[in-house]
Amino acid sequence: MTSKPVYGLVLAGGKSRRMGQDKALLDHDGQSQLAYVVSVLEACVEKVFVSTRPDQAGDEERAQFDQILDQYDDMGPVAGILSALEEQPEVDWLVVACDLPNINEQTIQFLLENHSGEHPFTAFVSSHDGLPEPLCAIYTSGCESIIRRFIDAGLNCPRKILIRSDTCLLEQPDPEALDNVNTPDDLQNSVLQASQ
Repeated sequence: MTSKPVYGLVLAGGKSRRMGQDKALLDHDGQSQLAYVVSVLEACVEKVFVSTRPDQAGDEERAQFDQILDQYDDMGPVAGILSALEEQPEVDWLVVACDLPNINEQTIQFLLENHSGEHPFTAFVSSHDGLPEPLCAIYTSGCESIIRRFIDAGLNCPRKILIRSDTCLLEQPDPEALDNVNTPDDLQNSVLQASQ
């Protein structure tokens, strides 16, 4: 375990084009999906921030939480990750996408317990394709220089960055914890739908 503080970052700046509605606002047992993920992280880390685009900052749901605004346009999730690393460079960031309805404290705690700080990235191996899961991962303080090198080379996909980097990879304790919802069909089959 690293001695640096670990803050949580919930990525909620996406445009949810495939879902057709804002994924952060999906109902999860009477609260928003965003509020659910924030609550899971709050039980595990000292502080939690929500990553949003500047045009979302005044949104009623997102405005309830401490926010870090994307400083980069049209870069996808890496915009939020890099913005957090630059805004608070002295901490390690535990980054989680807001569209993980099965995420739980057990999974987050396992990630924290296995984060030594010796690697710039600590991530789970996907239970679906064996590749790193970049949107439930720890990005260590100082790794923004690594990310920038990839961006400068034209690569801004977080998964490809982790594949090509010194990433500590972990087996998921709960194989379904990182299943996300991107489309109405995904939603139909998720815990969110079951709870409605």
